[in-house]
Amino acid sequence: MPFYGSQSWDPKLICAQIVALQSASYITLGLFLAFFHQLFGTLIDLNQFFSYSAVDLATSNGWVVVMCTMLNSLICAGALMLVVERAKKCLDFAFTTHLIHLCLCSLYDSFPSTWEWWIVNALSLIIMAVLGEYLCMRRELREIRISDFLSLRTASTNV
Repeated sequence: MPFYGSQSWDPKLICAQIVALQSASYITLGLFLAFFHQLFGTLIDLNQFFSYSAVDLATSNGWVVVMCTMLNSLICAGALMLVVERAKKCLDFAFTTHLIHLCLCSLYDSFPSTWEWWIVNALSLIIMAVLGEYLCMRRELREIRISDFLSLRTASTNV
């Protein structure tokens, strides 16, 4: 039985984790956008996901997108804890999630050219990575009870 930190190179697992994080990111962003647009009585469209012009601090819809992006980064930090499980990998996966988002935004509209989009996404990346690392470290440093381990071991030998 290998130690917790000694994992072999598994590209399928890494790709599955990236897909899971990207999916979680867009699903939660969509839920936040739907909730706030229902609350404010505005329409939701695909531009709010992938167009850099939707991140506009001069409009109320732009502020909704900014607020949803920041809330999404908090939820995605929790997803990092559940999917990645290692603090040292959180920055890599958070950066990959945002890099894929940048590529999709560039394909959908064009390369983002507003400073608002870059600042909002940089803050989102920082929040997601730092909070994800913190949550993973808390999980990694939890106390391991010997009694729990022994009860699991005796249960497996009785089978």
